[in-house]
Amino acid sequence: MNNNARYIGIDVNKPKEDCEDKKCPFHGKLPVRGNIIKGKVISSKSQKTVVIEKDYTQWIPKYQRYERRHSRISAYNPNCIAAKEGDLAIIAECRPLSKTKSFVVIEKTSKGE
Repeated sequence: MNNNARYIGIDVNKPKEDCEDKKCPFHGKLPVRGNIIKGKVISSKSQKTVVIEKDYTQWIPKYQRYERRHSRISAYNPNCIAAKEGDLAIIAECRPLSKTKSFVVIEKTSKGE
């Protein structure tokens, strides 16, 4: 079942399902490189696309405090992983797949709150 999933160079759990997607890093030929980001899936309405929200803090020198910020990143969602809204996901940088997508989901970790 999971015999043909290739090693992508990152220690993540391989997907339990198989797919025949060329843009899947495990079953296709898409190489991953660069940034690895953890975040929450806030939208999965588009086909094979999810929007990940990453929360972080930014230091403001004038007020000597941190402020909370977030950024939204579009990522390719292979059929074998199929992340849905509310899931926590790990995404990895890859070549540009479309105008807005330069990341691919490599692991769905757990359900969010």
